[in-house]
Amino acid sequence: MHATRIKGLTIAAVGVLFITPDALLVKITSVDPVVFLFWRGLLLALSFLMINSCRYGAGLLDEMKRCGWKGWFCALAFAVSTLGFVVGMKNTAAGNVLVILNTAPVIAALIAWVVWREVLPLRTWVIIGVCVAGATIMAWGEWGRGEPLGMIMAVTAATALAANLNVARSHPDADMSVMLMFGALVLAAIAAGFGGAQLPSARDSFFIGLLCLVFLPVAATLIQIGPRYIPAAEVSMMLLLETVIGAFLVWLVLGEVPTTLSLIGGVIVFSALLAHGWIEVSRFRKARLNG
Repeated sequence: MHATRIKGLTIAAVGVLFITPDALLVKITSVDPVVFLFWRGLLLALSFLMINSCRYGAGLLDEMKRCGWKGWFCALAFAVSTLGFVVGMKNTAAGNVLVILNTAPVIAALIAWVVWREVLPLRTWVIIGVCVAGATIMAWGEWGRGEPLGMIMAVTAATALAANLNVARSHPDADMSVMLMFGALVLAAIAAGFGGAQLPSARDSFFIGLLCLVFLPVAATLIQIGPRYIPAAEVSMMLLLETVIGAFLVWLVLGEVPTTLSLIGGVIVFSALLAHGWIEVSRFRKARLNG
């Protein structure tokens, strides 16, 4: 049991580390959002196909069948969460979107309790509460007014993310990551419908390719696998680490100095997740000694 949890936490943590350059590489590019979304979806679909073909070979189709309708749900939820994030960012203040997205661990925990009666231990609820508070403090400085559509899409993104990870958690015998390519194709199709099928400049193509052929496919695959071993709420909680490291990378490379609130919130989130990891490793070592 403890070994499984450590495995799940490790997989999710590595996945989060791979996704941290997302904000930096998005900021570096200068393409229209719909063009970026088109290439993000198309290249991710190609990357997912290559990764899963290497992992499963001729057995890939059988693994897809094993996912059943839940696999299609996860694929659609992946597309909805990504689309909701992009549209939300475009129609309201970034802080509004980030504060709402930070509630994803709580939404995930509530869905797990209401639908599958999965109850988290008190220590996990405490860590989730501290992380959500810290991440909200980080985003509070950018809180502002915006269109209701942006707020609605941010709520949609957070809910879709939480639902995706929960459904994956409910069917641990199947690898839902093999279905993500279909969600990515949905993204590309929607963006193409709005005129996104345009060729970026050579410079932007390089950064989009780096993000969507290297970082994001590995990150999304590992994060999607995480709920097979740990609750969806914990995977969502660890995603908050992206906010901290992502902001640090933007500061380091682009010189965008974070606000005092961002620094305080970042320290809170990082410390809470570090404490969570230390507690789980300590429990694992104790269980091995007693076993």
